[in-house]
Amino acid sequence: MKAHLPFDTKLTRPTLALGALRRSLLAACAAGLVLSSCFGGGSRPTSSGLAVVPSARTFVPSLPVGQPPFDDLQVSWVHRMDDTYVFLEHQGSYTDTAAHIPALLREMKVQGLEAAGPPFCLFYDDPAQTPVEQLRSRACVPINGLRSPRSPLDYNFLPSRSVVYAFVSGPYPNAPRAYPKLFQEMERNGWVMDGPILERYIVPPEEAKAASDFVCEIQIPFGRGE
Repeated sequence: MKAHLPFDTKLTRPTLALGALRRSLLAACAAGLVLSSCFGGGSRPTSSGLAVVPSARTFVPSLPVGQPPFDDLQVSWVHRMDDTYVFLEHQGSYTDTAAHIPALLREMKVQGLEAAGPPFCLFYDDPAQTPVEQLRSRACVPINGLRSPRSPLDYNFLPSRSVVYAFVSGPYPNAPRAYPKLFQEMERNGWVMDGPILERYIVPPEEAKAASDFVCEIQIPFGRGE
């Protein structure tokens, strides 16, 4: 297993201004460069050999879930507690990041690792400023306690820090269309982005009867502007 600091700071400090980054993300979303599908097309993470992901049926969001086109999206902030997770690293198009989740869950099952919550992805780079082949992201699943997973899995900490967040419904590929509301909240308070964007996929495909049943939590870490 690779050695990691408690958090990979070299990956988590985008330098773009918020306005430019917001425009870039919207352009990327329109171009289809952001998350294409969760769980690689709907594989069910149960007795088929995948690690079990906790059911979303008991999930109660701390904010109202926003509906497309997210004009009235409610955004807030919270101090996120640290968490541990295993992951598969991905470099390349963001459309391929979530496709690693089934393989991640299968390998967790093989290694006897149990998921402690829904899977999520971390997106480190701006698709409009970084060549597609250099985009860095991770497919992740939280776990309980300290572990030493074997290759190809890796392990890290999601650090405790302040994040703006919101919950959105609809197909997971459309989640980035809600980003502008989160960036507006940051700008209004004089905050600057200070870490990778997180998308947490609360409802797995087998529990959704319609596209509107999907729920994604978006988190953007922030710090105080200079």
